[in-house]
Amino acid sequence: MPLLLGPFVRCRLSATLLVLWLGFAVFTCTGSEHATATLPAAFSDLLPHFLVEPEDEFIVKNKPVTLTCRSTPATQIYFKCNGEWVHQDDHLIERTVDPATALPIMQVKIDITRQQVEKIFGLDEYWCQCVAWSTTGTQKSQKAYIRIAYLRKNFEEEPQGKEVALDQEVLLRCHPPEGVPQAEVEWQRNEDVINPASDPNFFITTDHNLVIKKARLADTGNYTCVAKNIVARRKSTSATVLVYVDGGWSEWSKWSACGADCSMWRSRECTQPSPGTGGKDCQGLDLQSLNCTSEQCPQTVSGAEDVALYVGIVAVALCLTLLLIVVVLVYRRKKEDLDADVADSSILTTGFQPMGIKPSKPENSHLLTIQPDLTTTTTSYQGTLRSRHDATGKFSMTNGPLLDPLPNGSHTLHNGKLNSDHAEFVSRLSTQSYFKTLPRDVANTSYGTFNFLGGRLTIPNTGISLLIPPEAIPRGKIYEIYLTVQRKEDLRLPLAGCQTVLSPIVSCGPPGVVLSRPVILSMDHCSDACLDNWAVRLKKQNYEGTWEDVLLMGEELVSEPYYCQLEAETCRLFSEQLGTLALVGESLHMGAAKRLRLVLFSDVYCSTLEYNIRVYCMDDTQDVFKEVMQMERQLGGRLIDEPHVLLFKDSYHNLRLSIHDMPQAHWRSKLLAGYQEIPFYHIWNGSQRYLHCTFTLERLSLSTCELTCQLCVWQVEGEGQSFSLDFNIAKDTRAVDSEFLLMDSNATALAGPSAFQIPYLIRQKICSSLDAPCPNGADWRMLAQRLKLERHMSFFASKASPTSMILDLWEAQHFHSGNINQLATVMADIGKQEAMIFLVSDGEC
Repeated sequence: MPLLLGPFVRCRLSATLLVLWLGFAVFTCTGSEHATATLPAAFSDLLPHFLVEPEDEFIVKNKPVTLTCRSTPATQIYFKCNGEWVHQDDHLIERTVDPATALPIMQVKIDITRQQVEKIFGLDEYWCQCVAWSTTGTQKSQKAYIRIAYLRKNFEEEPQGKEVALDQEVLLRCHPPEGVPQAEVEWQRNEDVINPASDPNFFITTDHNLVIKKARLADTGNYTCVAKNIVARRKSTSATVLVYVDGGWSEWSKWSACGADCSMWRSRECTQPSPGTGGKDCQGLDLQSLNCTSEQCPQTVSGAEDVALYVGIVAVALCLTLLLIVVVLVYRRKKEDLDADVADSSILTTGFQPMGIKPSKPENSHLLTIQPDLTTTTTSYQGTLRSRHDATGKFSMTNGPLLDPLPNGSHTLHNGKLNSDHAEFVSRLSTQSYFKTLPRDVANTSYGTFNFLGGRLTIPNTGISLLIPPEAIPRGKIYEIYLTVQRKEDLRLPLAGCQTVLSPIVSCGPPGVVLSRPVILSMDHCSDACLDNWAVRLKKQNYEGTWEDVLLMGEELVSEPYYCQLEAETCRLFSEQLGTLALVGESLHMGAAKRLRLVLFSDVYCSTLEYNIRVYCMDDTQDVFKEVMQMERQLGGRLIDEPHVLLFKDSYHNLRLSIHDMPQAHWRSKLLAGYQEIPFYHIWNGSQRYLHCTFTLERLSLSTCELTCQLCVWQVEGEGQSFSLDFNIAKDTRAVDSEFLLMDSNATALAGPSAFQIPYLIRQKICSSLDAPCPNGADWRMLAQRLKLERHMSFFASKASPTSMILDLWEAQHFHSGNINQLATVMADIGKQEAMIFLVSDGEC
C-alpha cells in the first residue's frame, strides 16, 4: 500500500527512480518533496530492526559529532534528542537495498554541535535516539549520550620522590586530573614508557598507582605520571626515585701462615655489594689477627742461642725496675716540700672562703646570682581541665599582641527574657536531635530571646548577622533564636565541576519556626560580584542532612521564601525560613574570579639564625580572617604588613609565591627552588580554609635584625600582588591596625528598639506614608530608587508593606555606620513632610 513519509523527510540524493525486480518501487527526492514507499506484500508484516544504532560520542573542542542509524525494512527514520524531534532539515537520508534479502535499508545521519549540548549542560545529560517506522509498527534504538570532552590541567595527587634501599618495595601515587572521558594513565621513567607486561617488576594498580616490587639499581630515575584522553595529554611533575645500596662484607679469607711474630691473619672486603648511590659503608673489621700456638711458631733459634736471649731479657727487666724505684723516691721528696710551702702560705688566704660556704650577700648581688633552671619549675593550675581538642577553648580570646579581648555581650530585651548562660544554651541546644551536628563553639555562636519587636544577632568580627525585623515574630510568641558559623572542615558541601564555596556556612534557627515576614541574614562572600561570570546558588541543608538548591541568583521568584541581594563584599539574604545556608558559585567562564586575602605573619621573638615568614592565602571573608588571627595569636605570631587582596581566576593556573631583594651580605633564603606553588585545585575547591606557605630565611649573624625584602604572590598568567617588607625582627613595634581586625564592640544580641536605627513609631509612620501608591511616584518606589535598590522593585511590590522591606534592608546595611539624618534627607527629597519626624527623640517615641 502506498505510504506518505511525511513532511519531516528531506532527501539529499538526486531524484531517481529505482525499479526492483520484486516490483518494489522507491522514490528519492530533493528539497522539501515528500517520499513515498510501497513495501511488497511479503515484507508488510515485518517490524523494522536496526543494523546500526547511535553510539555514545564525545565533543572535542568545537568539532561536531555525527550520529548514524540504519534500519530494515523501514519507511521512515527520525532522530529524537532529549525528548524533542530533530528538525527535518537536519537529517541526511540514504536508501539502499540489501542484495541478499532484497529488503529495503534506510540510513539517517545527524550532526550534534557543542552549542546544542551546552544549552542543557548541568541540568541533564544530552541524549539522542532514532525511531524507525514500517507498515507494521515502530521501533526505538538505544539512547546515545553526547558529552563535552575535557581534561583539567592539575593532577589531584602527584607522585613524590623517594630514597629506597635495594630490593625494597616502592609505591608512587598518582590521581589524574578530572576529565570526560576519564583519563587513561601511563607511567614513564626518564621519558620512556613503563610496560609491566615486558617488565614484571612493575605493577600499575587499578587506581593508577605505580608499584616497584623490588627496587633495583637500574630503577633509579625520574618517574612521571601521564594522563591522557581524547582531548589532551597531561604530565605530572617528575618524582625522583633513588635506589641506594648498603655495603656488605665478603666472606673471610683463609687464615694466613704463622708469621715471624708468631701471629696469623685473615681479611674480607666491602664488595658484596659495594656501597653505592649514598648507601652506608660496611660495619665491622676488615682485618683480623690471631696468635699462633707454640707448635705453629717458626723455629729459627738453636738451644744455646735461646739461653743467651733469656739472660738478656732478665737483665733489661732488672735495670728498668731500679730506674722506676729511683723516680718514685724523687717524686715523693718534692711533693713533701711543696705541701710545706702551701701550709706556710695560709695567712695569704684569710680573705677567701672555701667552696661550699655561702658568702654574705653584697649590695649588687644580683649581678652574681645564678638564674634558676626554669625547665624544672613546678607550677600549679586551678580550674577545669579540658581536652586539647575541645572547641570551646580552642581559641580563647584573651589579651595578646594580635587580638584584643571581646567585650561581654550585653543583651537588651523588651517584653521578653534572656537565658542566663551562653554556654549552657549552646550545650542544651546541641543535645536536641536535629542540632547534634552543631559545633559547641561558644565564641562563634550568638543567641537571644525575641518577641514581635524583633532584634539582631551578631557574631563579632565575622561580618555575620541576623536582623529580625519588627512583626517578623507573630504577636504573643517568644522565640529563642541562635546564630552560628560552621567550620568547613566539620561540614563539607558537595561540589561538582567548577563549583566553589563563596561564603561561610551559617546556621540560624531553630528551623521550622513560624515567621510573619522575612528575616535578613548578612554574610560575607568572596566572589568578584559580577553575575555575568557566575551562576550563584543558595544551598540549604534539609532535615536529612543533604544539601539542596533553593535559589539561583538573578532568577529569583517573588513567590519563593528566599531572595538575595549581592553587594560588592556582602550578601543580604531575605529568608522566611531558618536553617543552615551557604552560597556556592559555578564559574561560567575563565573570567570568573574569587577574592583571596593575602596575610603575612612572622614570629614575635626570634633567638636563632632561622626566621620564618608565613603567607596565608584565604578566602576574603572576615570569619576566616578572624580564625587565622586567633590561631596566629596562639602560635605567638605577629602581623608584619597590611593584608592584600588578589583576584584568583578560574583559569586552572596555580598560585606562586617568591621572595626577592634580600641583602645577600646578611640574609639568605633556604628555599631551594625559585618559588613555592599552591595547586589551583586546592584553592578553588576550598576544602582547606586557610592555605599558607612558609619562607624560611637564615641570617648570617645573630646581631642582624633589620630585614628588607620583596615578597611576591601571583597566579600564573594572572594577577599578582607584592609586599615590600622593611622591619626589625627583634622589635615588635608594628601595632596591629584595628581597621584590619574589624573589632566589633557591639553586643552579640540586641532585642527590641535598641537593635534598630529607626525608632519603632517613626518606622510605622514612614510605612503608612509611602506604602500607598502616589500618582507622581512620591512613594516607596522613589525611596527604593534614591537608595539604589530599584533592581528589587518586583520583590518589594510583592510584599504587603514594600516600605518596610526597604527599611529592613537599610537597617541591615547601615547598622554600624548608618546616619539617620541621611535617610531624613532622602525623605525630604521625596517631598514627604514626615521627614521632620526623624528629629523626634527616642524618649518621645
